[in-house]
Amino acid sequence: MTDAKTKAAATAPARGRRSASFLNPGLILDAAMAIIEHDGPDALTFRRLGVTLKADHTAVLRHFGSKDDLLIALAGRLMDVALEGFTPDENWRETLLALARRVRSAALAHPGVAVLVSARSARQPSVLGAADAAIGALRQAGLPVQEAALCYQVLADTAMAAAAYEAATVNLDSEAREGDELAWRRQYLAAPPQKYPHLASAAQHLADIDNDREFEALMGLLLDAVELRAQRARDADENGHRGH
Repeated sequence: MTDAKTKAAATAPARGRRSASFLNPGLILDAAMAIIEHDGPDALTFRRLGVTLKADHTAVLRHFGSKDDLLIALAGRLMDVALEGFTPDENWRETLLALARRVRSAALAHPGVAVLVSARSARQPSVLGAADAAIGALRQAGLPVQEAALCYQVLADTAMAAAAYEAATVNLDSEAREGDELAWRRQYLAAPPQKYPHLASAAQHLADIDNDREFEALMGLLLDAVELRAQRARDADENGHRGH
């Protein structure tokens, strides 16, 4: 083999692989999400990405230097899905409810991704816009800025945690999920009223609760607490002015 042919063979892509020049972050994230949704979070590796994209896995590393970088980017992609087209409502409660519902909808649309990245911080402009809208809504509710910052963090973390927990149940195979739900309901319904009178009286109502109602109740409780804290802040402010 001549020197020219040897050099060409060394630099040519392996059979079945494409040149890495076609890759970009968006294409890689599309492939990563498809892998997770088809085979679960544990299936996501750089080698698997390379196989899916028909490129050497080292080419993927040129765009995402580590698995951590890839996960942060996936968290950003998930939040972009959640916040696409979002605009704040004139009513502060509706703004915060809309944000929470969007997070949940995105998590349930991509449950494997949600489970994988729920604890990561998405570093996207869309997230900054949502944070600004949420803090503005909390200020509109009557919270001082320090309280608004705290409540924003609580609301954001709680909405994501609840959505990720629900997404984790979606990730279970149907037999395991149905078995868990049935066992849970039977346990409550079978609770002896002599030993657990309050639980027995509520057992049927517990069995009737679905995920939608539970999420709405969770957010309602949190927003009621925001109203209470805002009222306390207003009362403290009025009392301070009277004191002067």
